[in-house]
Order: sequence, then structure tokens, then C-alpha cells
Amino acid sequence: MAPETYGADEAYEAYEPGVAAEAEPELEPEATVGTDDDVEADVEPEPAAPSGGSLLPAVPDDPSAPFWYHQPSEPGERAKQFYAWARRTWAASTTPHADSGEPVEVAYRTHQILVFAAGTGVVVGLVTVLLKKATLDWLADPMVDQPIWLRAAGPAIGLVVAWAALGALSRKASPATTDEYIRSFHTSPHVPLDRAPALGRTVASVGTIGYGGALSPEGPAIYLGAVIGSTLQQRLARFFSREDAKALMVAGAAAGVAAIFKAPATGALFAIEVPYQSDVARRVGLPAMVGAVTGYVTAALIDGTSPLFPISGSSFDGKDLVGALIVGVVCGVVARGFSLGLAQLQTFVAATPVVWRMIGAGVLLFGFAYAADAAFGRPLSLGAGYDVIAWAVSPAVSLWLVGLMLGIRLAATTVTWGGGGAGGFFLPLVVSGALIGRLLGGAIGFADTELLLVVGMAAFLGAGYRTPLAAVLFVAETTGRAGFVVPALVATAAAQLVVGRTSVSPAQRAGRLGHLDRRKELPISAVLETDVRTVPPDATVQELLAVHLVANRRRAVPVVGAGGTLLGLAVLDEVVHVRREAWPTTTVETIARTDAPRGRITWLVRDALAAMERAGTDMLPIVDGDDRFVGVVTTDDILELDEILERTAKAR
Repeated sequence: MAPETYGADEAYEAYEPGVAAEAEPELEPEATVGTDDDVEADVEPEPAAPSGGSLLPAVPDDPSAPFWYHQPSEPGERAKQFYAWARRTWAASTTPHADSGEPVEVAYRTHQILVFAAGTGVVVGLVTVLLKKATLDWLADPMVDQPIWLRAAGPAIGLVVAWAALGALSRKASPATTDEYIRSFHTSPHVPLDRAPALGRTVASVGTIGYGGALSPEGPAIYLGAVIGSTLQQRLARFFSREDAKALMVAGAAAGVAAIFKAPATGALFAIEVPYQSDVARRVGLPAMVGAVTGYVTAALIDGTSPLFPISGSSFDGKDLVGALIVGVVCGVVARGFSLGLAQLQTFVAATPVVWRMIGAGVLLFGFAYAADAAFGRPLSLGAGYDVIAWAVSPAVSLWLVGLMLGIRLAATTVTWGGGGAGGFFLPLVVSGALIGRLLGGAIGFADTELLLVVGMAAFLGAGYRTPLAAVLFVAETTGRAGFVVPALVATAAAQLVVGRTSVSPAQRAGRLGHLDRRKELPISAVLETDVRTVPPDATVQELLAVHLVANRRRAVPVVGAGGTLLGLAVLDEVVHVRREAWPTTTVETIARTDAPRGRITWLVRDALAAMERAGTDMLPIVDGDDRFVGVVTTDDILELDEILERTAKAR
């Protein structure tokens, strides 16, 4: 005879009949607080009559009057009056009136943000000029006159400088620069960009690039600009709303790119495109534009406005568009492989001590420099690659040399990064694209190889950083040839289709998250319930039902042993397989699900959701690193968080 079993509902009824029919108590409506609309109007005082021999009326009792209405009573009083009047005037011009309404308030706030963005751009422009001089004029240019053995050893020296600077000045921070800006952009609005490692990362970048490492200076420029903007915004936090919490950081990043490359439109677009692979940042477009323009103007006043890559040619025809399409596809394929290679190298970097990586990278870069000097007459593997593009433009260069140069440059960039060098990928991507365009132009038989060279620059850059608009504008601004824009658009679009979801930046996100999707990126602590009753393994099934399941209306309870170790889950579905007369003698340990999934305190909400979905459960116990029970996450907690976020979004 089969044992008598009970369903889940019958088990509840056995200990608390009618529990399912209980209704939730109705909540009393919240009381509203009335407002008093009877406000007394302020009576303005009558102006005082002129006195003495003054041509202006004296109004000593009206502090809001201009300073020239007051007669100074002691030396220096006039200056104090002017300072007080200037502060009142600024406050009045930047603060909306009470009856002006929300649109006027937003307009005033926007006006303030743009003023601060302009100031940020000026400061970043000056700092970027100094950075560029230190890297190129003070280090890289003097290295050109040194013997080949010293120039070949330069990248190894730069890696040592980077390692020492990061260890001594930045508390062993990573050499990341552009990625740090992207990560900070995606963090909470209340968390500013950490400026403590700024000095160490700057020195590391100057040493890496200045001594011949194959990275580019836009990395430290965008990072320093973001640090300056974030720091200024911290000081001026009262002028910004939560939605504008990253405005000056983005403006500073845009100014850094604009100043280092003499390309304001590129700087603005790059700063708002690079956080995402297929989207752009919102609410920061105007600050980015203003910061980029002021940063560029400041740098141009000191460093001139000549194009970065003076290349001739401007017209194109249908054949050129076909060539651009081919170049775009090839650039997308190569950029995809380059990005995947960097991702694989990251695993090696994390597992290998930095000293061994520096030694290996130094030896390889030394060999690359000698090989380039033997093949091209000069060590073109060194540095960011400004001179490589000028070399590739020459029609006298054979195609096999262009292909060899492409391989050496890609390898040099990868090795420099893997060896712990600090800097950006902007120019290495541009150089690689230029070499691909030159190679394909010659192979296809194009008479105007410069056109495809420029098109390749845009396609490879857009595919590597996933910034197609910034890449197209970059070639227009840095070559001074707007006629290249249409072929560059064709090539860049083709590269985006081929490159997939890869990128040289692991910090990028695919796109902006909605308020419901954003909760998946929150830490597990945001939905963790710590005040949870647990059951010991030696408790009986009868105690489990009466004390834990029915009383707390739970379908599962964590089973926690000595020392707080999680042993499993006691689930109501297992109870129904035990005969009722055996409840007082059967222990929880015998019915606990020891194979139930568990989460880690270091997880994000999306990790917990995935684990619960795979297991088909609505409760997930959370443990620490020693498997000690911390709390539980339930689908109800996550749904409640969604409702809170939804109400918050509607309130905005």
C-alpha cells in the first residue's frame, strides 16, 4: 500500500487552516499636508534722497544696490563693496526666479554646465600641450638622434619606467588610461574618477611612448582630461543634478582628445561614443562639444593648427567607393582578430609576473626595431606611428614591405601593451588601417592609393574602438580633406558589420541600459535579504513546517549547520513525500537538497538571476568565500527592486 502523502496546500492546511484565504490588511490612506497660499508681499523701501555733494543717491540700507551707490567709509571699503556686489550679481544671473518654472531652471543649469565645461576644456588643453611636449619633444625627438642600439633598447627602458611609476606613484595601479575613463563613466553617478593614480599613470605613459613604445598619447590625454573634469565637478557638485553627474568628466575627456590630435569634432564624438559599442552617451553632448572646442583652441594657440597628416587628394568616383567597401571589410576582419588577440593576451598578462613580461617584451621590441631598421632603413616599429603614415604614402614603397610593416606594427603594439606599457590604441589602429588601405590599393591597382590609405585609417579605427562617427571625422580633420568623408563612411560601415561585438576595450558596454536592465548590473547586496530564519539539520520536519514554512509563508528554508556553513535547502516539495505520522521523527537533514544552487556575495544581480533560472527556483542562498551563509535572494526581492527603479524613473 502506497504511503499517504499530502500536497503543498494540504500541508499548509494541516497546521494552519485557512491560511491561504487570509487577506492582506488594507493600508490607511496617507494624510496630505496642506499648504498656505497667503504669502505677504515684500514692501520695497523707498530710495533715500541725495545727500551731501554726491551726484548719486546714497542707499545705505539697501545691500542689493550697486556698489557705486554706497560711499566708502574707510580705505579698502570700495573694493569690498565691489566684491560683494559682484557675487550678488553672479548669483542673480545664474539662479532662476521662484516663479520661472522648470524649463527656465533647466536652461540656467545648462548654462552653468557649459560655462564650467569651457573652463575644463581650457585647463585640459594646457595640460595636454604639456603632456605632448614631455612625450614627443623632450623624449621621443631626442631619441631619434641616438645610435640604433640605444633606440632599440628604448621600449624596454620605457616599460621599466612605467612599472616603477605605477608601483611608486599609483599604489601599483593598472596602466589602463582610456579604459579607466570608460569604467568611471559606467559607475554610479556619485562615484568620481579616482585621481590618486593619475600621476603614476601619466609618468608611465610618458615613459612608454617617449622611449619608443608602440602606443599613442591619446590614452593619457583622455584620462587626464577625465580626471580634471571629475575633480572640478566634485568641487562644483551643487551646480549639477544627478543626471549631469559625469558632464565635466566627459568634457575633459573630449578636450584631451581634441587637443592632442588638433581635432575638436573627433574629441567630442569620441568621448561620447567610446563608452558603448553600438550607442552614444546621453545628456553630455553639449558639454563634450564645448570642452572639445575650448581644449582645441587652447592647444592651437600654443601648438598651431596644421593638419596632423597632410595628405593630398579630395575627389572620388564609383570605383573608389567599391575599393572603400573592400578596404572596410578587410579592416573589420583584421580588427576583429586584433581585438580577440588582446582579449586572449589578457589571460596571460593576469597569470604572469610583470617582471617576466617586461623582460620578454623588451627583448621582442628590441628585435622588432632592428628588423625594421634593416628592412626600411629606420626603426619604424618604434613610437606611436606618426612617421609610418608618411612612409606609406610614398608610391615607391613596395607592397611586400607594406605587408611586413603591418605585421611588425601590430606585433609591436600588442607586445608593448602586454609588457605593461601605458598608452592608448588610437594611433596604432589608425596606422594599421592606413597600411591595409595602402596594401589593398596597390594590390587592386588603384592609381590614387592615398584615398584608400585614408579610408583604411577610418575603418580600422572605427572597428577597433567601435567609434565609427569619430573615426570618419578624424580623417577629415587630421588630413584637411573633407572629400574623403563619403568613402570613409562606406568603409567604416562595412567594418562595423564585420567586426561583430569585439573591441580593443573590455570596459565598453554594448549599449545603454534601461532602468529595468540596469538592475542586473547592481551588486547582489542590492537585493540581498539577510534577516532570514534558517533551520538546523537536526530539526524535525514537524518543526520545519510549523515554525519556518507555514509561519513565514515560505516554500524553502536554508539549512545551516555549525559555524554558519550552508548545507542545503529544505523545500516544501520534499516534505510532501514524507508520511504525516513520520514528521515528528524525521530530521530536516534527510530531506534537504544538498545540490541546490548557491550564489556568492561577490556576484551581480544578473548572476543570481541566471543561477535561479537554470535551477528553476525562486530562492537562492548566498554564501561568502568560506561557504558561510550570508542571506538569500528571491525573485520577489528583484521584482520589488524593479518597481522601485520604475517609480524612480517616472519621477524623473
